[in-house]
Amino acid sequence: MRFPTPLVPAVLIRRYKRFLADARLEDGREITAHCANPGSMMGLADTGSRIWLEPNDDPKKKLKYGWRLVDHENGHFTGVDTSVPNRALKTALLAQEIAELADYPKVRSEVKYGENSRIDFLLTGPDKPDLYVEVKSVTLSRQAGLAEFPDSVTKRGAKHLNELQDMVAQGHRAMMLYLVQRTDASQVTLAADIDPTYAATFDAAHTAGVEVLAYGCNISPDGITIGAPLPFDYPI
Repeated sequence: MRFPTPLVPAVLIRRYKRFLADARLEDGREITAHCANPGSMMGLADTGSRIWLEPNDDPKKKLKYGWRLVDHENGHFTGVDTSVPNRALKTALLAQEIAELADYPKVRSEVKYGENSRIDFLLTGPDKPDLYVEVKSVTLSRQAGLAEFPDSVTKRGAKHLNELQDMVAQGHRAMMLYLVQRTDASQVTLAADIDPTYAATFDAAHTAGVEVLAYGCNISPDGITIGAPLPFDYPI
């Protein structure tokens, strides 16, 4: 998935109110950008960080920039827009590029299920159980090479795990897919110390038959595509 508008570099001044960030452009102008990330963004929102913004000229949008990437200035990037992975993943699913899911010819997104929820992707095919796929964007890394989820307490994430477990009980397949939006990670785990309830709910869901898959991303200021599968390093 290529960014529709070329990104521009900037320096982060501060992130606040979860969805707002002030930044300084290369010409010295200070602007406010939309930050499409409800998490804590631990380790990614330090003042002075080099970031990449996507400009827009949409008159319906109050803010004329969206924060897309953190540039670690060592050849690695982290994608901070939590809506991007689903768009990139849908492209990969439709092209049957995810080997573990390639035998499902029909892909639907945002399908209602559970208790007032929408599954990220519902995969269907002849002579096979429906597959409910919930996607989580992973951006936290507190140890070199290791990506972790979540970066803050997520009651919504635990709710999704319970609903996936219900789908398994009804005879369907259900999968939690952790999509790592960092190019410096080689494995994925759960941050059980940050949200022990999520970790316990994950344990119960996996024991009940919810499957787990993790993939990395290829990220640059040009765009984001799905990368290679990553090992999920958690006792399951």
